[in-house]
Amino acid sequence: MNKRKPILGLDPNVFYLGLVSFLTDISSELIFTLMPLFLANVLGATTIVIGFIEGVADSTASLLNILSGYFSDKFGNRKYLSFIGYLLSSLSKPFMLIASTWGPILAIRFADRLGKGVRTAPRDALVADSTAEDVRGKAYGFHRAMDTGGAALGLLAAAAVVYFVQGSVVSLQFDTYRWLIILGLVPAFIALIFFIFIHEPERQLSSATSAGVAPRTALPTKFKIFLALMFLFTLGNSSDAFLILRAQNLGNDVLLITLMLVMFNVVYALFSTPAGIVSDKLGRRNVIVVGWAIYALVYLGFALSNEPWTVWLLWAFYGLYYGLAEGVARALVSDLVPEETRGTAFGMYHGIVGITLLPASLIAGWLWQSINPAAPFYFGSALAVIAMVGMVVFIRR
Repeated sequence: MNKRKPILGLDPNVFYLGLVSFLTDISSELIFTLMPLFLANVLGATTIVIGFIEGVADSTASLLNILSGYFSDKFGNRKYLSFIGYLLSSLSKPFMLIASTWGPILAIRFADRLGKGVRTAPRDALVADSTAEDVRGKAYGFHRAMDTGGAALGLLAAAAVVYFVQGSVVSLQFDTYRWLIILGLVPAFIALIFFIFIHEPERQLSSATSAGVAPRTALPTKFKIFLALMFLFTLGNSSDAFLILRAQNLGNDVLLITLMLVMFNVVYALFSTPAGIVSDKLGRRNVIVVGWAIYALVYLGFALSNEPWTVWLLWAFYGLYYGLAEGVARALVSDLVPEETRGTAFGMYHGIVGITLLPASLIAGWLWQSINPAAPFYFGSALAVIAMVGMVVFIRR
């Protein structure tokens, strides 16, 4: 592990990776969060097309999570794969300025997610490599908080743009979205500078490897069970584009939706680090189960809601779910596998989650159009309950 002086009680790698994620999320939220409304309101795309774009981009690019995680284990370098991934995402974003149909937007979204696929597993493994196990929940919680704090700031900036350019007009306007893209490009490229301060840590060999025994390459059974439960949970957890569309469907205009998303990210950021610290003391599984229970209730609420104001409450609790479960799940992955397969494990974790988003988003789009806008949320709530029971029964860490 690195011997550099801690920053805010954290390894410098964790701190600077947090800054990179903070700036990148400012950019991504400005450019991509209201993209479903641009597709629906400006380009006239259907919910099936929107689900297809989100699902294909995330699922196809997620295959790279598996490969990049494996290669970060094989070659022992997580930093440069992470940098390449962030660079790919940054280079794709300027092309949104000239996209006028959903086809090019699919290609741009794919390129952005391609970068995410390259960087995510090595980056998460780099956080684990730089952190002792007894504070790993705190490290992942801090990273999630920085990531989400950037998202909140990006959305606040987006709300300001919407307010000054189009006011309280219900549908997103073309000029508004163009300004969001222009502003979003700046932090995307500033984020890359902080990789100068990130160092590749010394790899800590397992006791077996140190004794001259070949390192383990097979992933533990408990980790595979956790992956299966994540698949089940994610199958009902379609793209958040459907939550945004549901908020509009219930009568909220673009400005209000943007402010809801700011609130969501603020709640997410506020709870991420405390949740990680609690998981260090009380166990990862217990915190994740509580998070999934809240998620099931939130999705049930989105299904039953008939009033625009209720969406505010639901988005707040949705942020609480993310704060409790996202960072802690990554800490659990790093706990369940030995260090020499950590990159591969994170690749499998993010790969399974990302690939499952394609059928999840297509199912949600079909349920929305074929039954009613509440149907995808009943489906997601039911699968979350089943996955939660599986966590209680099969994961005892």
